[in-house]
Amino acid sequence: MVKKYLAFDFGASSGRAILGTLNSGKLEMTEIHRFLNEPVMLNGRFTWDLPRLYHEVLLALKKAAAQGGVDAIGIDTWGVDYGLIDKNGHLLGDPVNYRDARTDGMMDKAFSVVPKAEIYEKTGLAFLQFNTLYQLYSSVLEDDPLLKAADKLLFMPDLFAYLLTGVAGTEYTIASTSQMIDPNTRKWATDIIEKLGIPASILGDITEPGTVRGVLSKAVQDETGLGAVPVIAIAGHDTASAVAAVPAEGSDFAYISSGTWSLLGGESKTPVINEEAAKANFTNEGGVFDTIRVLKNIMGLWIIQECKRYWDANGEEYSFAELVKLAEKEPAFRAFFDPDDDAFLAPHQMPKRICDYIEKSGQTAPNTIGGITRVVYESLALKYRYCIECYEKFTGKKVHALHIVGGGSNNALLNKFTANALNIPVYAGPGEATAIGNLLMQAYAMGEVKDIADLRKIVADSFPIVKVEPDKDRAAWDEAYAKFTAMFELK
Repeated sequence: MVKKYLAFDFGASSGRAILGTLNSGKLEMTEIHRFLNEPVMLNGRFTWDLPRLYHEVLLALKKAAAQGGVDAIGIDTWGVDYGLIDKNGHLLGDPVNYRDARTDGMMDKAFSVVPKAEIYEKTGLAFLQFNTLYQLYSSVLEDDPLLKAADKLLFMPDLFAYLLTGVAGTEYTIASTSQMIDPNTRKWATDIIEKLGIPASILGDITEPGTVRGVLSKAVQDETGLGAVPVIAIAGHDTASAVAAVPAEGSDFAYISSGTWSLLGGESKTPVINEEAAKANFTNEGGVFDTIRVLKNIMGLWIIQECKRYWDANGEEYSFAELVKLAEKEPAFRAFFDPDDDAFLAPHQMPKRICDYIEKSGQTAPNTIGGITRVVYESLALKYRYCIECYEKFTGKKVHALHIVGGGSNNALLNKFTANALNIPVYAGPGEATAIGNLLMQAYAMGEVKDIADLRKIVADSFPIVKVEPDKDRAAWDEAYAKFTAMFELK
């Protein structure tokens, strides 16, 4: 009998449930349910709409039951966010979204207690104000009663698994986004945690991806019509699932998991923690099969998504494909900006933020939708080159090809810009890498996938990969890169 796997993937604006089957070494997928994932401003906090999302999960399980059931379930979300559980097993409030303002300025406050260099040396994680460490420290400074009442902290994939099974656990890849894990030991960095007054007692034992967490509770079975289906602790961090599905051979390759964020880097058996990596703000996050993802968080397609949201709200509605066509008609290299500047972290009025930033840097801002779009894509491609050069410098590895996976791999214009900026071939696809990695790690737990090489061969055999070569005449890109790197103090 062919096994059926169900992947839940929670993205920045939507969630979906995807059914997958493995036949003769090829993965086939069908989306059976899609729903909005819209954070809610609730009593001054930007929060996950958890009751609504859990309701959508149950709806998806009912649909799966109507289609004959499934053999396993896996859940992935973005990193850093969490829920708190009290001693009676109840959720303490709605989980706060990482874009909430409570962590503004929190890193500097933490550094006054534990030096920045010590935190990086112990955790190897890049400094981002929304990391779990700073979310929790903000609760410590607020004297948050919910933190005091907490018995367990569960990261979002683990929280959904807990709601479905009643079994609490902590999966390594999602925990590794917290800036509270020692990547050398793959355990909690309790000395840093305790120095900041965070109760280490709420942090559970860590398990590796690809293990069974539990089975659906009796209540969930009765409501959905499914049986005692195992819930697998796959690579719960969506980027870890996406990188698992990079269709590369061996381990000496670079990738971008391209979506709301662009996660750019490579894979290593050991963490890379040195002064140059710290300066470049590269991170060491957990991967599947005892790997470390050495990568850089780049603001990514969030910027164009927010631009589109603004334009749509103001009656100028274009699809992403139409925005690309408008950008293609615009002059090249009109202006640049650093996508990772803090000015672009928060939502709302993104086109104005871009133009204000450009004008403050002494450039002329574009005055058309196509012009802004082109500036976004060119700036992203140039930032990718800068980050690849940083990666090559502190790892000693030379990158000869770049794999782009995730939804952004479908953007042919950005892929071409990236190949030209880096002057190396780009391999684009698959677009559904996160769901693919989720499904195949379920298959691994169920004995249908042997190892990472087997997993990636299945990906390569199952999905089309587009090779994009750089143009032979790239002088304009080199000139643009020189201006870009001279213009900003890049983060």
